Amino acid sequence: MTSVLILYNEPRPAGSGWHEADAGVMAEVEAVAAALTAAGIPHRRAGVRRLADLPEQIAGGDERVVFNLVEALDGPASDACFVPAVCRALGREPTGNDAAALTLCLDKGQAKAALAAAGVPTPTAVVVPLHGAPGPTPPGTVVVKPVQADASEGIDEAAVVDGHDPSAVAAAVARVHRDFHQPALVEAYIAGRELNVSLIERDGRLEILPLAEIDFSAFPAGKPKIVGYAAKWRPDSFEFHHTPRIIPAPLPAAVVAAVRGHAEAAWHATGCQDYARVDLRLDAHDRPYVLEINPNPDIAPDAGFAAALAAASLPYAEFVRAMVANAAGRWRSRHPRPAAAPATGPETAGVTVRWSLPADREAILAAAAATLAFRADELAIAREVLDDALRDGPAGDYQSYTAEHGGHAAGWICFGPTPCTVGTFDIYWIAVDPASQGHGIGTLLMARAESEIRTAGGRLAVAETSGRPSYAPTRRFYAGLGYHEAAVIPDFYAPADDQVIFTKELR
Repeated sequence: MTSVLILYNEPRPAGSGWHEADAGVMAEVEAVAAALTAAGIPHRRAGVRRLADLPEQIAGGDERVVFNLVEALDGPASDACFVPAVCRALGREPTGNDAAALTLCLDKGQAKAALAAAGVPTPTAVVVPLHGAPGPTPPGTVVVKPVQADASEGIDEAAVVDGHDPSAVAAAVARVHRDFHQPALVEAYIAGRELNVSLIERDGRLEILPLAEIDFSAFPAGKPKIVGYAAKWRPDSFEFHHTPRIIPAPLPAAVVAAVRGHAEAAWHATGCQDYARVDLRLDAHDRPYVLEINPNPDIAPDAGFAAALAAASLPYAEFVRAMVANAAGRWRSRHPRPAAAPATGPETAGVTVRWSLPADREAILAAAAATLAFRADELAIAREVLDDALRDGPAGDYQSYTAEHGGHAAGWICFGPTPCTVGTFDIYWIAVDPASQGHGIGTLLMARAESEIRTAGGRLAVAETSGRPSYAPTRRFYAGLGYHEAAVIPDFYAPADDQVIFTKELR
C-alpha cells in the first residue's frame, strides 16, 4: 500500500506579518490526515520552515507520495514553488501542481501573459518594477497588489485607487514596494460579480465543480467589493463576516458555460494538474475575466474548495484519495519496474527491501560484523558510510537499502554513482546477517540496487571484493548474478590479498 508524507509549512509566529494565513495550513493537515486514516493509508507528518529543511524531513521515511501542503517558507516567495522539484529529486512524488505551474501562477504578471497568449480574457494590468515609478495605468479604478504574493496578502481597501490619480497610484505602488520588496501589479478593477471555480483531476478526467459566488450585498455603497486579506483571515473584521459564499452561483446557463470554459482554458494555459481554483469577475455585461489561478489552493474544511467538493457531492476523503492515487500513478510512471525481475520463490517469502531507516543502524552494523568478512577498520568505514546515507537520504552520494526479514533488518546494501564517470555505479557494501542467510536476501538486495541504478540512468554496476580463498563464495555470488570478472589488482588490500573487480552492464 502507498504510504504518504503530509508535508506542510510551520506557521509563522503571531505578530510576524501575515501569520493568520498560516493557521489554515494546520487545518488542512488535520483534514488530510483524517481522510488518510479513514482510508487506511499509512502516513506521517513533517513541518518545514525553509527549503533547505526538506531533504532531512523527506528522508526520514520511505513514503513514495508527498501530500504537499507547503504554501510559504522563510526566504523568497518563490521557495515554496520548488517543493515539488525537491520531492522528485529525492525520488518522491508530490500531490498537486508541479514547480513550473506554481512558479508561473505565483507571478501574476507572467500568469496574465500566459492567459493572454491562450486567448483567455483577463483584466488589463501593468507591472511596476521594484523601485520603479508607475507609468500609464489602466483607465478607471485599479487594484494595486504584490506581483508575487498568496492568500490575498497586501490586498485591502487601500489597494483600490483611482487610476486617474497619479499620486494615489504612486502611493499604493510604494506601499507594495516597501512592505513586500517586490514589483507591484496595477490591474483594472472589474466592478461586477466575483466567482470561484474549483477544478480537480480524478481517474484521468478533469472535473469542474459547481461555481461559487462571493456575496457582497452587505457592503455599503462606496466600499470596494473585494475579497482581501481581512475577508479571508481576520475574524474580527467586517469583511470576514460579510462575504458569504453562494454555491452553486445563481447564473444564467450561458454565463455558467462561458465561465467554465474560461476556467478550463486557464487550467491548461498554466499547466495545472491535480487541483486548482480559478478566480473570475463578471463585468456589467456578464462577460467573465480571469483574475488569477490558484494552484494548490486552500483545502481546509471551511475553505471554498471544500465547499465546492460538498456542492458536487464529492466526499472530502474521496478527493484526498484521488490526489494520492494521481501522485502514486505518476511515481510509477517515473520509476518503471525493470524489464527482467529476479527469480523468486518460497525462500524469499516475507522479505521486504526498503530504504534504510535510522532504526536499522545497529542491526545493520551487527549483521556486517557477524559475517566475519570485514576487518575492524573496514567495519568502521561501513559505519561512516551508513551514517552518511541515513543523514543525507536519497539525495546523498550513498544509496542505502535494508532487507527486512522476520520483523528485523537482516541485510544491507549500499551503492552510489562513481565519481568522474558517466553512468557508472559502485556497489559499496552488501551484508546479510548469517542467521538469515539462505533466504535469497542477497539476491534481492542486488536486484533492488540494479533497479534503482537503472532508474537513475546508470549503465554499469561495479562490485569489488577480495581474492582471498575465504571470499570464494562472494565471488561465486557475483558471477551467478551475471557479473563479469573484469580485473584483478594483486596485493591491493594487503600482501597476498588481491582486489577482484566485477562489472555488469545494466542496459
